[in-house]
Amino acid sequence: MKPAVRRTTLAVDVVVLSPTADALAVLLVRTPAGSRERWMLPWDAPQATEGLEEAAARITESVLGTTPAYFEQVGAVADGKRHPGDAEVSVGIVVLSPSGAGAPAEDAEWFPIASLPTLAPRHRTIVERAAAVVRQRVDQSPLAFRLLPPTFTLSDLQSIYELLLSRRLHKASFRRALQASYLVEPTDEWRSEGRGRPAQLFRFAPKKRRGARRGVRFDLFSE
Repeated sequence: MKPAVRRTTLAVDVVVLSPTADALAVLLVRTPAGSRERWMLPWDAPQATEGLEEAAARITESVLGTTPAYFEQVGAVADGKRHPGDAEVSVGIVVLSPSGAGAPAEDAEWFPIASLPTLAPRHRTIVERAAAVVRQRVDQSPLAFRLLPPTFTLSDLQSIYELLLSRRLHKASFRRALQASYLVEPTDEWRSEGRGRPAQLFRFAPKKRRGARRGVRFDLFSE
């Protein structure tokens, strides 16, 4: 029997994550008038000659004003749940953006991932899947550095890991684990932080310094 072939409607749904204040936030855009929800993920169908990641980069640039440095597919979703554009299949792509990178469009706004407004069921599923993928990989690859500027304090870095892991980390244990991982190297710059001593700035270490070490189990060091 010859398989039946039919055209399937496809959407690329982008989950842009960034640290804002004390929360990991996702960028949402307003839905058109008359929609059942007020907010949705940035999404679009791929253009004729466009790959999925190219589509994700275009969509992100249209709502954030900058092209993402890191994005990753989190899977295809064809669960029958409602999508804002009635797409049959969604490809979820997560984008990591440092705080303050880009300027959101007028119809876009950051929301803490723990207290999102009502979304279409498909988009809610994709956000949950994106957050789970990032948290599962945080101790296996240096994803946290994608959410930081080129130079940062160790306190900045610990705060990012705490946001991603959704738990507090013991400061001394975190720094011992970080030192053992060879993930960072100090710079000659310092930054004043309140009344205390200035904090030294660090940067993500070159690969030749890290050797074969790719990550460290920061999640083991909870307060």
